[in-house]
Amino acid sequence: MSRRRQIYEGKAKILYEGPEPGTIIQYFKDDATAFNAEKKGTINGKGVINNRISEHIFTLLGHIGIPSHFIRRLNMREQLVKQVEIVPIEVIVRNVAAGSLSKRLGIEEGTPLPHTLLEYCYKDDALGDPLVAEEHIACFGWATQEEMQDISAMAIRINDFMAGMFAGIGIKLVDFKLEFGRLFDGDFSRIILADEISPDGCRLWDIETNEKLDKDRFRRDLGGEAEAYQEVARRMGLFPEDGISEVLDLDSERKKRGK
Repeated sequence: MSRRRQIYEGKAKILYEGPEPGTIIQYFKDDATAFNAEKKGTINGKGVINNRISEHIFTLLGHIGIPSHFIRRLNMREQLVKQVEIVPIEVIVRNVAAGSLSKRLGIEEGTPLPHTLLEYCYKDDALGDPLVAEEHIACFGWATQEEMQDISAMAIRINDFMAGMFAGIGIKLVDFKLEFGRLFDGDFSRIILADEISPDGCRLWDIETNEKLDKDRFRRDLGGEAEAYQEVARRMGLFPEDGISEVLDLDSERKKRGK
């Protein structure tokens, strides 16, 4: 783990001062939380796998013109990213009814939606990240109308790309969370993709069996969380065949040595 000054610690990551102005080191933890941190636990190797999956997805999104904070992966658990001002809005992109949407509206989980649905939540742990409308966002100045246009357009484009990418490896992209930030250049700022994209913030189901390959296994006490995350990484071809356990063993040895 980096010895640099710690800036912030969240539920799944720690942020450290970067080596150059305008950069941050993002460290991925194995900690797992659910229900606004009311449920806490650990998924062995999650940080290593999420780091690699997020790196891969952000790199591919960059190839199709989606700007992001990602610069490069530094090691098994850390990424170098651009420092941004996070827009206090979580964007939920939904293709299939699941989770809170099913509970709120009484729609059977697994029901395909007529079209992709975007929902917005105000980022505030103390309030439980409440669902808000675009009118709330405009009224309280959390983001401008132009910024929301950029955010919604990028969210739809990201969804189109990721849905095809996951379908190609036999995974259904049910829904996922996105966060965006403002990258400043003097007085000017632009919206870019931030945070991470991993099984922590996505619902990923096997296309044939609907087996859950994401954090719902932890939320719902299904077991097999580590294996599900590893399966996603394996299908994405991010580790040598049957080599994930070796990588995680190496990471475990490094953590014991305090590196």
